[in-house]
Amino acid sequence: MTQDELKKAVGWAALQYVQPGTIVGVGTGSTAAHFIDALGTMKGQIEGAVSSSDASTEKLKSLGIHVFDLNEVDSLGIYVDGADEINGHMQMIKGGGAALTREKIIASVAEKFICIADASKQVDILGKFPLPVEVIPMARSAVGAPAGETGRSSGIPSGRGDR
Repeated sequence: MTQDELKKAVGWAALQYVQPGTIVGVGTGSTAAHFIDALGTMKGQIEGAVSSSDASTEKLKSLGIHVFDLNEVDSLGIYVDGADEINGHMQMIKGGGAALTREKIIASVAEKFICIADASKQVDILGKFPLPVEVIPMARSAVGAPAGETGRSSGIPSGRGDR
């Protein structure tokens, strides 16, 4: 199977965790996009979704799935999203798709987090993928200068997260 076929397979496999009549938390990225495609087959069985990014919101709406604002829901049964790296202890790096803060907030109100990823995301040691740090716009200069002093690069991400 190709990497894209594996992503599609895990996206569809995650449907088994979706309970009819619920609101589903949905992440962002290429693997989450496959889950959204699969979720489209259940649009008449779920109340809707809460999305972590504009890109996922657009995709959900294009499939006829109602998208709730997080402020409209008390809790979520599940949150389904991918990861950038996962080690054997189920620790992971997430947020490379530029929606880190929204992903963390939505995941925090979900009863279960279902991580969907293909084998390319499995690593022995975390850290090959750069650790994302999201800074809110009003703090960009206050945080950016000290971050630059560490020798790390910083900048506006190219992902389609929560912009």
